Amino acid sequence: MAEHQFNHIVRVINTDLDGNKPISQALRKIKGISFMMSNAICIKAGLDPVKKAGNLEDNELKKIEDVLVNPTKYQIPSWMLNRRSDPEDGLNKHLLSSDLTFITDNDIKMMKKIKSYKGVRHSLGQPVRGQSTKSHFRKNKGKVQGVTRSKTAKAAASAKEGK
Repeated sequence: MAEHQFNHIVRVINTDLDGNKPISQALRKIKGISFMMSNAICIKAGLDPVKKAGNLEDNELKKIEDVLVNPTKYQIPSWMLNRRSDPEDGLNKHLLSSDLTFITDNDIKMMKKIKSYKGVRHSLGQPVRGQSTKSHFRKNKGKVQGVTRSKTAKAAASAKEGK
């Protein structure tokens, strides 16, 4: 039987993974895969999580991709999925890489369109989840703004300089 060659870069779901890292760490480089999800994928695919990603064979990579694409088929619990009760079809899904960014952007656009509170906060560039804005979130389109003084304070300061 031929010896399997070590791959320094492993391609999974249109993402390059470092072959020198363990599988559980390497899978986390895929957008949408967390620590818990990577461990669940390794367990359901029947792989050792500390095995180097570069030592994976083709059939093991196909098994990992199948678990990533169809997590409910492998009894991964629904609370681990990142898109539960999708508003469009009501199904539990797990989105990855470009699909995740596309759906997130569409959700934000929909919130802006219906002018929900979160949509208004997104459109104003303000924090959405209730954070305080007195001392944070002062960047104005990439520029640091700081505290803005009122017109009367500016007028008093200019009058003081004129004396």
